[in-house]
Amino acid sequence: MHRPIPNPLAVAIVAGMLQLPAQAALYAVDPGAYTQPNGGFPAWYQDSHGRTLDLCLTKAVSSRVPGAPGAPSYMCTLLPTPGVFDDTQPINFPSNFPDEAFWFTADAAIVDAARGIDLSYGTAIEAAFAAEEPVEGDQVSFARVRIRVDVPTAGTYVVTHPYGVEVFDVPAAGRRAINMTRDIGIAGAGDFSGALKGDVGPFLRSVNGPYTEGNERFIGDPNLEERVTGSPFNTNFVRIEGPGGIDLRTELFAISGKLSEVARPTPLMPLRSTYSRRTENGDLHAQQDMFVMAPPPPATVTLTSQTPNLSLTEANGTGAWYAQSVLNPAPGTNLLISADNSAAIPTSSVTSASLPLTDLVTITRAEYSLANGTLTLVASTSDETSPPTLTAHTGNGALIGNLSGDGALKTLSTSLSPIPPAKVQVTSSNGGSDSEDVVLLP
Repeated sequence: MHRPIPNPLAVAIVAGMLQLPAQAALYAVDPGAYTQPNGGFPAWYQDSHGRTLDLCLTKAVSSRVPGAPGAPSYMCTLLPTPGVFDDTQPINFPSNFPDEAFWFTADAAIVDAARGIDLSYGTAIEAAFAAEEPVEGDQVSFARVRIRVDVPTAGTYVVTHPYGVEVFDVPAAGRRAINMTRDIGIAGAGDFSGALKGDVGPFLRSVNGPYTEGNERFIGDPNLEERVTGSPFNTNFVRIEGPGGIDLRTELFAISGKLSEVARPTPLMPLRSTYSRRTENGDLHAQQDMFVMAPPPPATVTLTSQTPNLSLTEANGTGAWYAQSVLNPAPGTNLLISADNSAAIPTSSVTSASLPLTDLVTITRAEYSLANGTLTLVASTSDETSPPTLTAHTGNGALIGNLSGDGALKTLSTSLSPIPPAKVQVTSSNGGSDSEDVVLLP
């Protein structure tokens, strides 16, 4: 199921995260050196929830699901390949090494014969080889999302899964009428960072785990189908909607992933730190707004650059943290935020980050008149008590000029030729910025 070459017959897709927040997926990868026991691959990947998974090569077997004769119920997804990898023999690179190995897998299925739906879903962080067989120098890794569906009729189908929403225009019914494989991350020799930019992550994990076999721990048992948690969008399910009222879903997944013993810092990804202030009836009203991504509770995230310290809030288990302080910031303030995930992962260390505090710039008008070649901009700053200078640039960085106005709302009207800019950016001398597409007027 996890071959590295996408099927060329995959239908055209329009894929997007519909009304979903920005995704934080994988956070870090083992920087090396890469050793022979791991086949020259990174030992581990870490996700934004702080979990670190080793390349799963152990032959530990499930104590929950007895294997059939000659077919052990491995806790890792180990796929025998005749002439390449014999799972009954010791793993050794390159003479007996899986042509596909995994840091993480999650598989689900929806079968409804009455409705004519047969869906298979698979996602993985995979180790493979450019020419498919284990060869030194051919190692690649990638993040995979694969969706294959037999459908009963042509039409538009929507598949919601833990890592996004996919929209398929299906021209004809039939077997694998939907056939999508998206692999992100395959790069040059020795570069395994591409998978960090994929769609997969944080790692899904069984709600009943972790499981222990011997002295090893796993986020799930691939021999079981169980409910999971970990979706960055809280969509811990697969759902398909389609013509004729088709609406089917499953919350059951088979999960594999071996928890690493490596000590790693707690992930902490600053998103936004802005302030606003205004005077009303002689009174100053100020606030500071902070947004970061970090592991969800029981992790803690704290603003430590003020006294008393301020705890950030996480509301839905996705790792999106926020807080508001009513302190009046000094110009050039940097906020110091720390994240601690040791309650969930004892090997995690505390991470601190310094976030520059900026004003919030908002462009409310960006128009270009084709009739007279005039660009008109209207923008505002959240600092109403000491409005900073606002400067406009084209999308490629060329200077347009300063906006004018005594208050927080500022404007600019200027001739710009021979062609209008597609996009403009307004930056503040206090650090804030906003970008907008330019609207063309007759």
